[in-house]
Amino acid sequence: MADATLGLLLLLAWQGAVGELDDVELARRIHRGDRQGFRLFFERYHAFLLHYLERMGVPPDVAEDLVQQAFLAVWERRAQIDPSRSLRAFLFRIGHNRALNHFRDSRRLSYEAELPELPDPAPGADRRTDATFLRARLHEAVGRLPERRRAVFELCFLQGLTYREAAEVLDISPKTVENQMAQALRHLRSALAGFR
Repeated sequence: MADATLGLLLLLAWQGAVGELDDVELARRIHRGDRQGFRLFFERYHAFLLHYLERMGVPPDVAEDLVQQAFLAVWERRAQIDPSRSLRAFLFRIGHNRALNHFRDSRRLSYEAELPELPDPAPGADRRTDATFLRARLHEAVGRLPERRRAVFELCFLQGLTYREAAEVLDISPKTVENQMAQALRHLRSALAGFR
């Protein structure tokens, strides 16, 4: 019985170690056609890409289709993957471009989306009202950002991509991402100045 328990623990530890592969190793494995590496990459970034596309204004059912198409494109182009470059940025760029194509094809370009719910800091009615008002004000302020600046804010601040990765997704320079992010934060600070 002790051998079976030890065997199970070793198996779980091994599976955990595989699940903890960094993106560079996953890129190498996917490049070589490793289906398990691709599955881990899919599990790691599926929800992030889906959320990003939905925040761009893509309807949830269409966003799910676009996410599937983006992952399929990564798998189909696996021989072209350069493990020294961000595979996450490559995935997001494919997803971003597919969303733009969707908007173009459907003749509507709308980046209106809901911001994530902010936690209510206290149970009092006044606090809930303040949080609701702040959330609405933040949503409005983000909605007024120019398209590129909004995309940079979404990728860097809400999705956690680095400036370099966001630059790859949007096909702009990292310095442009840095400048756009600084301007977005300045705009949001100004718009929310009354909430200090």
